[in-house]
Amino acid sequence: MSISDVTVTIAVLKPTPILGGFGKPLILGASVAGKDYKNYADIDAVKVDYAANTEEYKAAAALFAQKNPPAEIAIISRKTGASPVTLADLLPTLFLKDWHFLVTTTTTVEDLILIADAVEADKSRYFLFRTSSKADLATIKAKNYDRTAPMYHTTVTNYPDAAWVGAVGSLPVGSVDWKGWTLVGIAPLDIDATELNAIHALGANTYVTKAGTNVTSDGRSVSGEFIDFIHSQDYIVYSIQYAVQDLFNQAQAALSKIPYDNRGIAQIESAVRTVLQRAFLQGMIAANEDNVPLYNTTFPPRSQVDPAQVAARNYPDGQFDFVIAGSIQQAAIRGTIKFV
Repeated sequence: MSISDVTVTIAVLKPTPILGGFGKPLILGASVAGKDYKNYADIDAVKVDYAANTEEYKAAAALFAQKNPPAEIAIISRKTGASPVTLADLLPTLFLKDWHFLVTTTTTVEDLILIADAVEADKSRYFLFRTSSKADLATIKAKNYDRTAPMYHTTVTNYPDAAWVGAVGSLPVGSVDWKGWTLVGIAPLDIDATELNAIHALGANTYVTKAGTNVTSDGRSVSGEFIDFIHSQDYIVYSIQYAVQDLFNQAQAALSKIPYDNRGIAQIESAVRTVLQRAFLQGMIAANEDNVPLYNTTFPPRSQVDPAQVAARNYPDGQFDFVIAGSIQQAAIRGTIKFV
């Protein structure tokens, strides 16, 4: 994580039984010599460093082949030759790099769990992987990851997981969910509803044909959480952290400060509300019947702040909440046939 004076935490309040650089992919590969982290704007640039028969190139090709490809990807190849770099040693360094969605060339379940554990612990990125093993899915399902989404397919050499990230990941955060996407270069599985339900029960997504169109079957993490929900949450937290830190930085640049009174508190609240309004416009936050966005901010005045916090120049009491918009993925419709 970058150095910052701002901490943003978010609590997810689940409904009762009555009943959000954020698209940049990183390919994690492995080779004898290894290669450092590097950015690439297109597949031709990738081919300079990775031959067409390498796994890194195949994953990149799947990313760039989609209708909404990322403007930029990154690739890193872990060294496996003399003086090898272990996956456990490499993973912590990756979180200092610029990326949000991780795909990997490995399909070994031990590696997948090691990566998923690291992503889950960091709480700022997302991991998608492919597998043709339902046994491995069952092992991973037990981990109940919120930030890992498996793509089950009988063919994994063409990287359906990378294709999925390439198709959806770079679209505006909150504007789409991850279910129902057509992937270029990926063939659908010929399965029935029973097998599809079994794959979903293992915490995985797959690629099938619905109403004559090939689409991703769902858009969920291992835990059942929706991918776009986690993506939106990360976007809002980071954006508020950035906006308030930028407010501090701009005050310094103007040879000024954020005064510890109601004027300064209002500036911080305004920065937060600007982010929440942008999140609403992008589709992350729901609206009420009058199309008013369902978010709130509470920033108590200085008179209500603990004097010890004022003396320490720390404002700990700002709060926000919002209603996640989500999306409609299924429908039940009743009809009546009348004779008169």
